[in-house]
Parts: sequence; C-alpha cells; structure tokens
Amino acid sequence: MGFDLLKGKKGIIFGALNDMSIAWKIAERAHEEGATFTLSNTPVACRMGEVIELGKKCNAEIIPADATSVADLENVFQKSMEVLGGKVDFVLHSIGMSLNVRKKRVYHDLDYNYLNKTLDISAISFHKMLQVAFKMDAINEWGSVLGLSYVAAQRTFYGYNDMADAKSLLESIGRSFGYIYGRERKVRINTVSQSPTVTTAGSGVKGIDGLIDFSDRMSPLGNADAQDCADYCITLFSDMTRKVTMQNLYHDGGFSNVGMSLRAMTQYNKSFDIDDLDSKY
Repeated sequence: MGFDLLKGKKGIIFGALNDMSIAWKIAERAHEEGATFTLSNTPVACRMGEVIELGKKCNAEIIPADATSVADLENVFQKSMEVLGGKVDFVLHSIGMSLNVRKKRVYHDLDYNYLNKTLDISAISFHKMLQVAFKMDAINEWGSVLGLSYVAAQRTFYGYNDMADAKSLLESIGRSFGYIYGRERKVRINTVSQSPTVTTAGSGVKGIDGLIDFSDRMSPLGNADAQDCADYCITLFSDMTRKVTMQNLYHDGGFSNVGMSLRAMTQYNKSFDIDDLDSKY
C-alpha cells in the first residue's frame, strides 16, 4: 500500500536485473508511491534478464545503456525526458561489478585492468551519470540522486576486495558532486550504505553468507533487507528529505556503530581458550 510519496515524480532507475536486485525492489516501491520512471541496464542484461517483466509491471520504458559510456548515458537522459515529458526528479545508481572478485583474484594480487573496470563500472559511472545530467540540466530543482554503497568503504571486510575501493570512490563522488549540484541547481546527492544483501552481484563476494550472518548478529535491529532498503530510498526521493545532501547514510540495523555486541562477546568467550590464546600471542 502506497502513501503517494512520489505522486507526480519522474525518475530513472539504473541497475534492476531480477527480483533479487535492490533496484528492482525500489522500482516496485516507486511505482506504488505514484512515480513514473524509465529503467536502464546493460544491453545484455536487458535482453537476458527479467527487467522486461519489471517494465511491464511498472509501465516503465526500458532504455539499454552501458553506464560507463557517456554517449549511452546521454541517450538515457534524453529519451527519459522525452518519454516522461520533462526533467526527472530522482535517479538511482545501483551498479557494481568486480572482475577481480569474479575471477577470484585476491586483493594483494589484483589484475589492474580488472581494477580499472571495477572502478569505472562501480564508481566512475556515478560521476559520468551526474556530469551528463548536470550538463543536460536533466534534473528538476530539489531532485534527488542516490548511489548504493557498503560499509567496506570505511572498514576492511575479508573477501570484499577492490569493491571496497570502488565504494570509497562512489561516496567521495557523492559528496563532491553533491556540493556543486546543490549549490548550482538545488539537487541533492546521497549514498546509502546498505547491509550486506543477497543479490546477483553480491553473491560473488567470497564469504558473503558468513558476512551476512555476522552483521545480522552484530546489528541491534538485524540486517536491513532489499525491501527495507527500497522503503528507505523512497523517502530520500520524496520531498520529505529536501535538505539532506552530501551524506553517506547508513541503512544497516545499527551495524556501522557497533564495536562489540553482547552476542559477539558471548560467542567469542565460548570459542577460545584464553590461556592458550595468550601463550601464542
């Protein structure tokens, strides 16, 4: 059931692949809240994925694009404004991929060509998207742009690899472009640091199941799932958050502010022989 939070709003959602995608959930919620929007993903994903079903469900036109291509992004914004009848009010960047992770290259043995692609796809595409939108004046005043991030931008997590570097860059772009876009056009830009979530892309991270279980046990509210994230992002697209910008907003059940939880301390004490540990270290 919607509350008309986005009634009359127009937008572009990048990255919906299947019903495991956070972007998919956000699109469904945006539709429920009265928004009209276009969907974009890579040409291959549009052909082979399930995004066509989402487009039908949300009455949204699908515009294939390589998010690392400025020309493709220009086409997405131009066509979206034509289809939607004017500038947009919100944009979602839900794009991330690491070939080093896919190819099981560990962080101290990265393939730098893969690293460049990781950064381009997962972070620099955010800058390209914003720059294209800015130059085309494609976003209305008080519009909202979101990029999806993860706490590995600030902390080291085993197996997250060069995606941590990409998320750090993504958040920096959000702050830097957020200042300019806010100052010049009254458009707000934020990143949402989401709990580890089972998605098609996230499933490739080594040890993801253990990471999800760990954060769920550490978080006082437990992990936020994809549906929770969708609900939160809708509020950030709405007029209810008009003065929130340049922020990295943690949406993780409190995990980002917990050092040691009671459950973790109890398990720690059960798992180790303290005398033996002291003798070794």
